[in-house]
Amino acid sequence: MKALSVIIITYNRPDDLLVLLRNLSAQEGAAELLEEVIVINNASTADYTPVTEFAAGFPYIRYHYSNDNLGVARGRNLGISMAKAPILITIDDDAWFRDTDALRKIRDIFGNDFMQHNHAGILCFKVLYASTGQMQVNAFPHKKFDKYKHKASFLAPYFIGAGHAILKEVYEKAGDYPADFFYGMEEYDLTYRVIQNGYAIAYTADVVVLHNESPLGRTPHLAKMKMLWINKSKVAYRYLSFFHFLTTAFMWSLEFLKKTGWNWKEWLNGWKEVRRIPRTEKKQPLDGAARRYLQKVEARLWY
Repeated sequence: MKALSVIIITYNRPDDLLVLLRNLSAQEGAAELLEEVIVINNASTADYTPVTEFAAGFPYIRYHYSNDNLGVARGRNLGISMAKAPILITIDDDAWFRDTDALRKIRDIFGNDFMQHNHAGILCFKVLYASTGQMQVNAFPHKKFDKYKHKASFLAPYFIGAGHAILKEVYEKAGDYPADFFYGMEEYDLTYRVIQNGYAIAYTADVVVLHNESPLGRTPHLAKMKMLWINKSKVAYRYLSFFHFLTTAFMWSLEFLKKTGWNWKEWLNGWKEVRRIPRTEKKQPLDGAARRYLQKVEARLWY
């Protein structure tokens, strides 16, 4: 069996996806390392003909069109269920690897002493804006950005979806992404279950992803901002203390107001959903070892 599977979820970005697929196919030893590149098209309405024509030339590219938009979490879960390799790489459809030896580095890093000694099951990549070469702060796996940004490697409190690799055995033990999350915070939910199962999360600056997103960010969509708020509150309730649930819900409600032009009507509707969380969600509190890990890596838990 080859070492790597790549999972890509795409929606109406055929041009960006084609850039990524060309990037992957040009990687050193791609045919030797790649078990498959799995593309899940989430019911896009754009023309993906150039993508499917390109994919036809590479037997390891598996293109699957979903008639339903599965969202990020369910789309990834489908890709995970299809993947066969021991290391599963996920990368955004508008990103690509800067260096042609990225796949080799990922395979080799999982076998190094740092990963083995810390029982790391997730590897986070360094993400730069493609347009400027600057680090993307919201794609960095630590809230203390200034303290950690120059480190070559460290143990992280969470991982980011733009670019990472996870051992297949981690999914088998910790479970998949939460199917009730259509968009946003699915990485945090899986993070806590991964840590609860005794795995660490590592960051490396040696694997670099270029992200075709503006440094100004994307225009926040009201529905997406609400999902971020509700989902982060669910995560806090499931795995952390009730105090952390309250602080998370409150702080993210302020973020929702700020990013949606002070939409008080939807803010009130959002609070109605948050108030239902204790009645509808099951507590899955982290054990002492998981809490000690989060303390050791300086996790920010209160929002």
